[in-house]
Amino acid sequence: MSTPSGFDELIHPATRLSVVALLAATEWADFPFIRESLSLSDSALSKQLHTLEEAGYLEIHKEGGGRKRRTRVRLTDRGRTAFEGHVAALRAIVEGAGPQRQAPASTEATGAAHHAEAGR
Repeated sequence: MSTPSGFDELIHPATRLSVVALLAATEWADFPFIRESLSLSDSALSKQLHTLEEAGYLEIHKEGGGRKRRTRVRLTDRGRTAFEGHVAALRAIVEGAGPQRQAPASTEATGAAHHAEAGR
């Protein structure tokens, strides 16, 4: 089986996929919110954000300084497009994994056909 178009090796690891999925649902997110939502340490989250930022998938904005420093993160258009493509690729993999079965006829259609033959 070949890898579907849009599958993104950079986004695919569970932690990065979780980060990108969380950010896809919002415009901007604060660092503490992401860290707590995903149960990550500061260093683990920083590493993943840095990797995604280097790829052009995230924009990181730092405000203030010292203890008042605020770090906000958002997906770039490139990151959002990559995420959407990756999700579509995952769906294609999942949908293509099961046995190829024909959908059963609906009960109504079967009943109507049976009724029509009985009336002949």
